[in-house]
Amino acid sequence: MAKLVFGMNVSLDGYVDHLAFGPGPTLFRHFIEEAEGQAGSVYGRQMYEIMRYWDDDQPEWDADEHAFAAAWRKQPKWVVSRSLKSVGPNATLVEDDLEGAIRKLKAERDGEIEVAGPNLAHSLTELDLIDEYRLYLHPVVLGHGKPYFAGPRPRLRLMTHDRIDENVIRLAYAPA
Repeated sequence: MAKLVFGMNVSLDGYVDHLAFGPGPTLFRHFIEEAEGQAGSVYGRQMYEIMRYWDDDQPEWDADEHAFAAAWRKQPKWVVSRSLKSVGPNATLVEDDLEGAIRKLKAERDGEIEVAGPNLAHSLTELDLIDEYRLYLHPVVLGHGKPYFAGPRPRLRLMTHDRIDENVIRLAYAPA
């Protein structure tokens, strides 16, 4: 059975914003390794559209960016959207029955499946489908934006914590 994991970079005050801060080289390599080992990813429309950046090679990319793009392209993706009519390579559109689709996905797959984006995580938290929350805590205070927990505040218990690079700590929580 697959495990759903919601992990994102987050500011000290609890916000996510890929334009305000991002991973340094060490954390980016960590994300490459995670992407290579994942059984797939589940995206909401907004996050999927952001991640489509990795579909096409860019001339300015370095070796790590090419490695991440290759890992991202290889893994299966499920895109939850009522507005999209089609999705890109290696992706499946989930238009309705979110709970049924995700329960089936978890039952049929093994390994970790990434949940990408706080809006989708909100819906999956309400359905009690997320197995682990990973916060990559950055020393940044934004004061506003999209909160990591965009909806219900689940009761959590700390499973593990570790330092990923000189400024980022990963906190892993399971529902309590």
